[in-house]
Amino acid sequence: MLTEFNVPAYSLVAVARSLTDLLRKSSARHQQLCPRQVLGVRMGLLGLAWLGLAASPGDKRLLVIVETDGCFADGIAAATSCSIGARTLRVIDHGKVAAVFVDVESNRAVRIAPQPQARERAFEYASGAPSKWHAQRDGYQIMPDDELFTVRLIELTISLEQLLSKPGCKATCDLCGEEIINEREVRQHGQLLCRSCAGDRYWR
Repeated sequence: MLTEFNVPAYSLVAVARSLTDLLRKSSARHQQLCPRQVLGVRMGLLGLAWLGLAASPGDKRLLVIVETDGCFADGIAAATSCSIGARTLRVIDHGKVAAVFVDVESNRAVRIAPQPQARERAFEYASGAPSKWHAQRDGYQIMPDDELFTVRLIELTISLEQLLSKPGCKATCDLCGEEIINEREVRQHGQLLCRSCAGDRYWR
């Protein structure tokens, strides 16, 4: 069951300084800074604050699951230092600008998403912007957290142990002979198979 709760207070000065640096870091990967990068960076900062982490711990304690890819995910990565390469950033693509932040030590998890009215409210904070796009990009940077985001305490329905696996886990598919890591093998009809050979294939 999802539980709504209040956004914690933290230093606006520190957040403003950090936000500027992180937006610069995120936009360096793109031709420009866009509204979704701003959402990603601010969401990342808020997720860290909710879990009681002043900054990304850097020890794989934080796991972030983003619900879409693209520039939003780059904003999250800039704010949290989580990455696909470090296995601390995952994409479960639901086509939503939303993310789940998990403290893997305590299993505490929060899901953060934009408020449904955030786009419209952005105009109140950037009324002189030349377009809707610019109003969202600029307004999202200064809107209060509780006007920009919903934050919910959640329980994962997937096992963290299975998702993260253990170092050194390897298997070989009985059909294609390819190596499988991270315990992603499937046992089917007495055979040990990769997911593709077991029928979960996205190519042919």
